[in-house]
Amino acid sequence: MFSRFSQAIVRAPARNFADGLTTVDLGPPDVDLALAQHAAYCAALARHGCTVIALPADGAHPDSTFVEDTALILPGQGAIITRPGADSRAGEVLAMREVLSACFPELPAITSPGTLDAGDVCEAGHTVFIGISRRTNHEGARQLAEWLSRYGVESRLVDIRHTPGILHLKSGVVALDADRLLCIEALANHEAFADMRVLRVPAGEEYAANGVRVNDVIFVADDVPGTHALLRAAGYTLEPLAMSEFAKMDGGLSCLSLRF
Repeated sequence: MFSRFSQAIVRAPARNFADGLTTVDLGPPDVDLALAQHAAYCAALARHGCTVIALPADGAHPDSTFVEDTALILPGQGAIITRPGADSRAGEVLAMREVLSACFPELPAITSPGTLDAGDVCEAGHTVFIGISRRTNHEGARQLAEWLSRYGVESRLVDIRHTPGILHLKSGVVALDADRLLCIEALANHEAFADMRVLRVPAGEEYAANGVRVNDVIFVADDVPGTHALLRAAGYTLEPLAMSEFAKMDGGLSCLSLRF
């Protein structure tokens, strides 16, 4: 069973969005265009069944539009606060704890020396893949796996530290169904995915793997026609969205909301 969402927490980019962290060299983002793309994303969430909870822009934290990294939510079960691997993002976690405490009476957290960005966590039914990356370490993954086990969820590790071109696990893989993934070629044969049905992103469209399923549709970047054809042929309904300005800051479609 794939999770269905009724709510989504978002935060629009602040005017200093370009001061955030990035590992790519695609030029500085156009903040006004990023705001327009973010508004279109929020409208799509609403169209597909989510009440959008919009938090105010946070100029103290330029990366704060990427709300997904700050917590992991199992819809209908529980939530856990993360501990991002970049020290500059610690304040984002404190703010998200205040928001989520109104929804979840128990709110455990990843603790030092563990680090965990939720962008490294790919949920596929009763299996969760946890990326070991520049932002998520083994201790953070261990703490998360222990928490997930309380809900009967299996965890599998995927070390992406030597996988070129991706910051987080979900930069390179998206769960389309509980047993089907869309992956970049570099991850498609990983042993953790051996019992999954894997669709491979066409060469040159690797950014397409940074998508997200929202109820009955797949949110996907608008400029990846080969991936669009692949997914439609597999029977999926798509919501193509412009993401050019977020790509410049290592961001993708899943990063922009916390869904539950």
